[in-house]
Amino acid sequence: MLYWLLVPLSKSFFLFNVFRYITVRTALAGITALVLMFALGPWFIRRLERGRIGQEIRSDGPKAHLAKKGTPSMGGVLIIFSAAATTLLWGDLGNPYVWVALGSMVLFGLIGLLDDVLKFRRRQSLGLRPGQKMALQIVLAAAVGLVFIWLGAHGQFRLDLSFPFFKKWIPYLGWFYLPWITFILVGSSNAVNLADGLDGLAIGLTLISVTALTALTYVAGNVKWSGYLNIPYVPPAAELTVFAGALAGACLGFLWFNCHPAQIFMGDVGALSLGATMAVIALLIKQEFLLFTVAGVFILEALSVLLQVSYFKISGGKRIFRMAPLHHHFELSGWPESRVVVRFWILGIIFALFSLSTLKLR
Repeated sequence: MLYWLLVPLSKSFFLFNVFRYITVRTALAGITALVLMFALGPWFIRRLERGRIGQEIRSDGPKAHLAKKGTPSMGGVLIIFSAAATTLLWGDLGNPYVWVALGSMVLFGLIGLLDDVLKFRRRQSLGLRPGQKMALQIVLAAAVGLVFIWLGAHGQFRLDLSFPFFKKWIPYLGWFYLPWITFILVGSSNAVNLADGLDGLAIGLTLISVTALTALTYVAGNVKWSGYLNIPYVPPAAELTVFAGALAGACLGFLWFNCHPAQIFMGDVGALSLGATMAVIALLIKQEFLLFTVAGVFILEALSVLLQVSYFKISGGKRIFRMAPLHHHFELSGWPESRVVVRFWILGIIFALFSLSTLKLR
């Protein structure tokens, strides 16, 4: 809204011309989201405490986590609000990519919110049944995929795959893009959800990944940079940078309250939403394959669960890890929680830097 208000003023006052620049509005979006988080965070935590809306701890998890029972949860609501409100302030709302990203973030957040509300009402760690949650995610992901197909039919999205390191192999998928989009969205949302088990872990890794995606959206939307780096040029993606910057600012602000010992948890409303949003951004800028390395730690966490469950069934009760997801394995191996979190952050930074370094190798 401020974009539409301030940019026309540049005709009378040249200083307002700075609001045309993506970089300026991205920085302002990040700062605004951060300030919103700092301003609303303490109030939101107090409201959750008064309503006794706290985290329920799984009985089969690490025993040290039982002390976290009752910590305010559903902090993802605040992340979504801060990122969305800031985007509405600084973004060009005539850009369809912005609305696709915003809509996906809110709708996946609603699935997580429903799960969190059921946990609160039942006073147990299980909300939606796994099958119910997966079905809702698949349906919603398919609906988002149909929006991509619609954009492609109207020339606003390319329905082909862009493979890293393969400059000339760009297969056109058409309707076959739908199951691919569904897989990426469902996989990413669940991967972040699985990693959300230690104070500051998931939100810190998300901040790292979203920061890398912010750089990628800017490059994809800039004709010179995309041409120089030989990656798909996606003109509408430029405005998506403002949204990514707002999301990064909201994540940074939430980390202030979620670092060890956490004052608030994001809950499924935050984890499912953030995972799906990262996937949507990567899909819109035609870098979904790079998402596997940008969010490399999330992938490792999800793979650890898949391997653990599969091997448990095949071997008749044996385990690969002490406990899955992977962060619990190291925690039960004697690492303090803060050490696990910081080392996983470091690994996340390495993955993000590797992803950005591959751009010049194409």
